Amino acid sequence: MGSLVLKSLSILLGLFFIFVGFMKLSSHISKDLHKDLRREYVKYSKVFPFSESFDLKIPSKWYRRTVGALEIACGIAMAFIPNHKVKNGANICLLVLTLMAVYSHYMVADKLERTAPALVFLFMLSGRLVVYWQLTRREAEQTQTQVNGFKQE
Repeated sequence: MGSLVLKSLSILLGLFFIFVGFMKLSSHISKDLHKDLRREYVKYSKVFPFSESFDLKIPSKWYRRTVGALEIACGIAMAFIPNHKVKNGANICLLVLTLMAVYSHYMVADKLERTAPALVFLFMLSGRLVVYWQLTRREAEQTQTQVNGFKQE
């Protein structure tokens, strides 16, 4: 499974999510952006998807830190771990986090310029899974063709 597209997407998405997760956890890169993220997560924690159904109140600080830590962990897995099952698990986790981000942006009525990055990375993560599934299917078909070719001879 040596697709250049799959490897490139995995590395670039992984590095991006490591960077974004680090921004949520630390102010070392940009104090203003970190402060803005802290303020935004106060709004996002109020519209957390399961907060009303389970009467669950999540402190914005821990919500932001949990999302940031998951983004870093999944980003490392996507960029540096060669096992495809681990990469796909990280991809699905990041896909869920990104879906939650889109949902949160929608619920707090953010403008499109704040929602657009989440949408773009939602599509990129989905595209990476589609590329993986297409490559897996193609390899399975080639293997089946080779097996059937040997049986007919």
